[in-house]
Amino acid sequence: MEPLKKIVSKTVVMASTNIDTDQIIPARFLTVTTRTGLGKALFADLRYAPDGTPNMNFVLNRPEAAGSTILVAGHNFGCGSSREHAPWALVDHGLRAVVSTAIADIFTNNALKNGLLPVIVDSVTHRWLIEHPDAEVTIDLQSTLLTLPDGRSIRFPIEPFARHCLLNGIDELGYLLGKLAQIEQYESARGWREHA
Repeated sequence: MEPLKKIVSKTVVMASTNIDTDQIIPARFLTVTTRTGLGKALFADLRYAPDGTPNMNFVLNRPEAAGSTILVAGHNFGCGSSREHAPWALVDHGLRAVVSTAIADIFTNNALKNGLLPVIVDSVTHRWLIEHPDAEVTIDLQSTLLTLPDGRSIRFPIEPFARHCLLNGIDELGYLLGKLAQIEQYESARGWREHA
């Protein structure tokens, strides 16, 4: 996983509420167990016509969305079933953060474990972001601040261990492997290594 310290990007806005994981990545694309290649299936039923041609009215298909790494989403983003493929698809598409007033708990956990930063903001900030699509904002994970173009900064919550992992580009297993020498020393001091 790539370390995530600061994101400076224009935003792309999907203001619809209750965007669930089946909209993020439809079930027919869940047959893979790899994290790569799912970006093309992201919002497939919204991004493409039934014949597979791009729907140019869909926000992610518009030229101004190219290169955006911050998605501003409507309230209750990522609700629905638990599918780790949803953050995989968002990250594979190039997104690094989702900003909303509420993001589903299971989606939040899956996102944090896969290098996607969920950012919760107040309704006033959210409304400003919705009304200013393409605004360039800064999300600083070290300071836990989202900064708007006018200089206003809004603090966002994040669990400390998840923040540590994102800043260092590691997942839970990577964290444990980084402590391997200490674990082995602890086991040896108690005689546990001799019986293994």
